[in-house]
Amino acid sequence: MSKKILVLFAFIFCLKVCYGQKNVRWKFRTGDRVYSTPLIDGNRLYFGSGDMHLYALELETGKLLWKYKTKGKVHSSPFLYDNNIFFSSTDGNVYCLDKTDGSLQWKYATDGEKQYELWDYYLSSPQVKENRVYWGSGDNHIYAIDARYGQLIWKYKTNDVVHADPVIYKEAVYIGSFDGQLYKLNKHNGALIWKFKTIGARYFPKGEIQRGVSIHKDLAYFGSRDYNLYVVDTKTGKGICNYRQNRGRNISTPTVQGEYVKFGSSDGHMFYCYNINTGLNEWEIPTNMRIYSQATVYKNDVIFSTFDGKIIRADQRTGKFNCIFQTEASKENYH
Repeated sequence: MSKKILVLFAFIFCLKVCYGQKNVRWKFRTGDRVYSTPLIDGNRLYFGSGDMHLYALELETGKLLWKYKTKGKVHSSPFLYDNNIFFSSTDGNVYCLDKTDGSLQWKYATDGEKQYELWDYYLSSPQVKENRVYWGSGDNHIYAIDARYGQLIWKYKTNDVVHADPVIYKEAVYIGSFDGQLYKLNKHNGALIWKFKTIGARYFPKGEIQRGVSIHKDLAYFGSRDYNLYVVDTKTGKGICNYRQNRGRNISTPTVQGEYVKFGSSDGHMFYCYNINTGLNEWEIPTNMRIYSQATVYKNDVIFSTFDGKIIRADQRTGKFNCIFQTEASKENYH
């Protein structure tokens, strides 16, 4: 499993963040914003940019090793499988590149990409297992293709754009759609096993599911634009409970560890920690801007990024927090 480094806008930062050490070791500028979560493999780092490129850098120095240009923005996160890098682009293609030199192995064309609306920042990031690539598309479909040759195995049509990341768990694919449904599909043939509908809200009646799902002990945790975090039984598709915030779309993929689930909200500008057993909010952290990132747990802390260019570290038991990094542009515009 790859490690994660947090990404802010048009720069990639390599940070030394071990408890108080905030030195920037290097930074690399692309031609547009970076929403892609980098992938680390050995001494290499791979990520996509809105400038239409997928990049490979040397991890220690930030030196460019190679870049591959598509015809659209690369707002998906790369996935490594069998020495190849898989990612999608707004040009409607999914790409398979050799991780060493970036040479194209194959590309698969969907029926076309589209942006749901202004706040739809991300593309579905391919996940690969047992020689099959799974991802969602702006053409409303969920796809499975052969990872070796790029040939279609199956596709399943939803009722709207699919930009959430798929999760492969046991024999099924779990993925949400902007139609407000969470789908469980047979990973072998794409047959529908069950689907779960979100509640919806006044300004978001569909209850759109924008990002990914976390599965823990046969329970699926995911957020919706209707201000709820949902918990669904993966075996039956029945809702177990939901946590509703007073304001703020739940866009970020939740992080589940032990008896706690941690996630950020968009408009609400809050980061939450809920106790799974009691259903109570243990603590919350106010922020200046939206939180779309998935939090990472490191030792006794939880680390997440915000749209105002900050990386925040908090004690996962108490919620006591501090900003461990802030970009220069953020310092000019935010406190």
